[in-house]
Amino acid sequence: MTEILAGVLQQAAPLAFERLSLDGRRIGLVIVDEVVGFASVGGGNLAPKAENAQVRRMVQETVKLARDFVAARRPILAFLDTHEAGKPEPPYPPHCIEGSGEEKLVPELAWLAIEPHATLMRKDCINGFIGAMTPNGDNLLIDWLRVNRLDSILTVGICTDICVMDFVLTLLSARNHGLTYNLKDVYVYEPGCATYDLPEAAVREAGLPETATHRQDLTHHMGFYFMAARGARLLNEVA
Repeated sequence: MTEILAGVLQQAAPLAFERLSLDGRRIGLVIVDEVVGFASVGGGNLAPKAENAQVRRMVQETVKLARDFVAARRPILAFLDTHEAGKPEPPYPPHCIEGSGEEKLVPELAWLAIEPHATLMRKDCINGFIGAMTPNGDNLLIDWLRVNRLDSILTVGICTDICVMDFVLTLLSARNHGLTYNLKDVYVYEPGCATYDLPEAAVREAGLPETATHRQDLTHHMGFYFMAARGARLLNEVA
């Protein structure tokens, strides 16, 4: 059934991908929430319960990109979902609580914590753009774009249809409103993104409402469709 739906979705909401060459670009890499609590098996309430091919591919592709960006001395910004204990984020169960270890980068990316070309930015909400706001009204993401004089960003991370999509859509609106320095293009790299899988049987077993069903392939596709519809450029290859 899922395969049939995926085929119908591809016809009804087609995606178009392109190849990006980094040569001559003022481009930065944004990594969204590739933390233990979301992307390491058994890492927390919202982490995969077993090995997941899409999540594994995301981490592998992100590591490759991060190594390439560091080698070229290009800037990297990594959002880390981090929450205060006792402060819920409905509709989700407690996750990535500060000090729990869930809020740390996955082990494959832990080296970014001491990499001078990388900026780690903690956020306490789904949307990284909003999470980058400071109490005085400044936005640390916009500051990062300006300091590095970026005209493009390349986005990867988890979840495609939640934190990645919310960040990309808000950034596009901010760009159109003239808030993002010199930003022109917002790219999203499909092999470097992933979302979670919660099929009907798992929903019933957990006693959740049927609306909690979340088919990985379908929602991954939908996230990319909505990002592209709002002006993001989708990639399936980065040179």
